[in-house]
Amino acid sequence: MNDISNPVLRGFNPDPSIVRVGDDIFIATSTFEWFPGVQIHHSRDLVHWRLAARPLARAAQLDMRGDPDSCGVWAPDLSYADGRFWLVFTDVKRYGATTVNGAKGVSLRDFPNYVVTCDRIDGDWSDPVHLNSSGFDPSLFHDDDGRSWMLNMLWDHRPGQGRFAGIQMQEFDRRTMALVGEPTRIFRGTERGFTEGPHLYKRDGWYHLLVAEGGTGWDHAVVMARSRTLSGPYTVHPDGAVLAGAGRKQGAITRAGHGDLVELADGTPWIAYLCGRPLPGRERCVMGRETAIQPMRWDADGWLRTLAGDARPDPSPAAPPLPAAPWPARLWDGHFDGAQLPEEFQWLRTPFPDRLFSLTARPGCLRLYGRETVGSLFEQALVARRQTCFRFTARTCLSFEPTSFQQAAGLIYYYNSTKFYYLHISTDEGIRLLQLMVASPDQDNILLDVITPLPPGPIELRLDVDGDALAFAWRPSAMAAWQHLPRTYDASILSDEVTCPGLPNFTGAFVGMACQDLSGAAMPADFSTFLYEEGDGRSVPVD
Repeated sequence: MNDISNPVLRGFNPDPSIVRVGDDIFIATSTFEWFPGVQIHHSRDLVHWRLAARPLARAAQLDMRGDPDSCGVWAPDLSYADGRFWLVFTDVKRYGATTVNGAKGVSLRDFPNYVVTCDRIDGDWSDPVHLNSSGFDPSLFHDDDGRSWMLNMLWDHRPGQGRFAGIQMQEFDRRTMALVGEPTRIFRGTERGFTEGPHLYKRDGWYHLLVAEGGTGWDHAVVMARSRTLSGPYTVHPDGAVLAGAGRKQGAITRAGHGDLVELADGTPWIAYLCGRPLPGRERCVMGRETAIQPMRWDADGWLRTLAGDARPDPSPAAPPLPAAPWPARLWDGHFDGAQLPEEFQWLRTPFPDRLFSLTARPGCLRLYGRETVGSLFEQALVARRQTCFRFTARTCLSFEPTSFQQAAGLIYYYNSTKFYYLHISTDEGIRLLQLMVASPDQDNILLDVITPLPPGPIELRLDVDGDALAFAWRPSAMAAWQHLPRTYDASILSDEVTCPGLPNFTGAFVGMACQDLSGAAMPADFSTFLYEEGDGRSVPVD
């Protein structure tokens, strides 16, 4: 029997919701401002996982233009009832501020919650139905009496109320797709605070409520409470946290929290939970929050615990006794020869990708149309994939002939509008130039360095990441030697832990391609290749 290597969903994949339907196990995770919305991965043995669907893919389902950084789709919950899948999620439209000039203020936030359904994970999901907007992290509980209930955390913006006001519950009518009756607050949380991410289960006559607490950083934790009646009162688990990485800022798996339970066919409980992998020697998680899984146990007192009873995340739990079920390899050679964007890529916010890119305008190339600035909350021609390991190389070859200093295209290493590195081609006074744009919370402005004039023709751009070391290089053709930029940069700024005060940081680092045209002329750039290669122990730069 093989061990599972946690995290099982590497790179930015937070807030897991897990469900089993027969022999199939599915995990849904948050995508925040990245489109299409929600990632659903599929496994039959808990070892091998594949991306099965991104269900929120139409303008009628999701339009995040204008959503701030780290807003958009939060904490989807995936369940199964009446022969179909149910997905509830939040589309956060405003994050709000808690302080103004150092003084505490009212934190007004918008949290509309929706439900969509489908009879197949990879099918055409329904248009969303709005349920409420009272808080985030919605979930559905389908009781054994045929009734369903929606839970979400309750947001309280009133000064002095602590914002995280506990967990509320309201009946959900699956037939009419509507909430009925009045909401009831069933749990106010523990002294850890930041009570969110509710999930409800029924076992041996007990209702078990699982929540995330402690905030989504180093003190994150999974907490449970139970009651004989659905509406409570709920008694908190005698051990405190069921799972936590609190205080362990170093190690293979930290920041453990926001979990969800699934029961295998043999009755074994497993928990899926978010976690972080800090850079060695640094308290920074450039890959953001990822998803791990491990087995649990129900003890004689009726409470859930880790197998070791220590509430610690397990980096390598033993796999369950299920038949091995590897998926066929999905190999992409890095060339844009197809009519569809390779599955590893996403873009930002807009449900109208045809305005951002085309795979048919110039066959064999991904054409990006120059749109708004890097960091725009509306229409940004940026196509990228997740960073999934500490050491990697990414490179691309592009053809781009800008006619204005307002036009740029190139290779981008991106977290959000305040944190990115962008090696790109532009022009100034008729001279085509290679430039590096850097945004970091450590500086007041976005910096732009002119690197060198460029020869005509296609240009290859490359970046190498080795832990927190980042190096750039370029060359005019595949036969030429790489020209390295003289500096090594700090990759660790593209992490949750490096932030401007008051801004949310809930995603992770991406690497990809971008194109801007601030004149509004939509000057295109054609990318013929994009290669992402995980490292082999090398140090940057690499020749």
